[in-house]
Amino acid sequence: MMKLIENFPLKEATTMHLDVKCRYLAEYSTIDELLQILDSPTYRQCRSMHIGGGSNLVFTRDYDGMLLHSCIRFISVVDESDTEVIIEAGAGIKWDEFVKYCISHNYYGAENLSGIPGEVGASAVQNIGSYGVEACGIIERVNCIDKPTGKPAHFDNQECRYAYRDSIFKNEYSNRYIVTSVEYRLSKTPVFTLTYGPLKGLADQPGLSMTDIRNTIIDTRNGKLPNPDETGSVGSFFKNPVILRQQFETLKQSYPAMPHYPAADGRVKVPAGWLIENAGLKGFAIGGALVYPKQCLVIANGGTATPDDVVALYKHVTTVIEEKYGITLQPEANII
Repeated sequence: MMKLIENFPLKEATTMHLDVKCRYLAEYSTIDELLQILDSPTYRQCRSMHIGGGSNLVFTRDYDGMLLHSCIRFISVVDESDTEVIIEAGAGIKWDEFVKYCISHNYYGAENLSGIPGEVGASAVQNIGSYGVEACGIIERVNCIDKPTGKPAHFDNQECRYAYRDSIFKNEYSNRYIVTSVEYRLSKTPVFTLTYGPLKGLADQPGLSMTDIRNTIIDTRNGKLPNPDETGSVGSFFKNPVILRQQFETLKQSYPAMPHYPAADGRVKVPAGWLIENAGLKGFAIGGALVYPKQCLVIANGGTATPDDVVALYKHVTTVIEEKYGITLQPEANII
């Protein structure tokens, strides 16, 4: 059912739990309802943006416009063979519910993405990733509505131009297309990615299952990341920087313990959390915002943080890392 709510508080609708509001929140359950919103005088008279589960958004002030949110929730099989299946999921499905569905039906490929907050639609925009797997590795097609025309549009994987936490929907098509559903290609036979962190220890486990992988990942996440119901955050606030190998080799001379992972084009990915902790910022706070002690990649709301606190801390961390390592951290969070 379509809803239009005026002066909607975003404190509970976003996982950072900052005391801000939007002028309107419009929710829809079908494409027809979305088109009604896009054709309404209220929508046409104000600025707008689309949100998902609010797990990657940091509003620095009240949003004087309309936020749209999808409640399109379904999962269905589009096509399958003896070895693969293509599943379509509505943009409003919680991402982890989709992962659990895949595991329960013995569809392989999404299990490393267990426990990530947010919704299916955002997975295609943000190219979410964890433990050596990114959403772009399983996305087949993204189905959208073109906001200016109201017409459907479809993008295959290559057209989305996926990169690390990036896609065409975050760049030239930012705020033009609304994702209504996403199609994923998954395997019916076991294909595991166990090259990252705590998953390495599972490689020799007999009878390894997707549930074993999921449980390991969720236990690890729970040990490092704050529960958003208790402590506000957007999970990883910063992207892990990818630097030139020459720069990494120079840094390695001063910081031999620096962890690193291979990246595209011979470059090197360095954990932002390690950089922040090694710079002495673990637990550092400005006002009610702090660098989360268990995982320095996270900026947390200690309970009283204001948007200004979060912005000031984000800028401070970025400055310190730039001065110490010559690396410019980029936010993974969408700062509005």
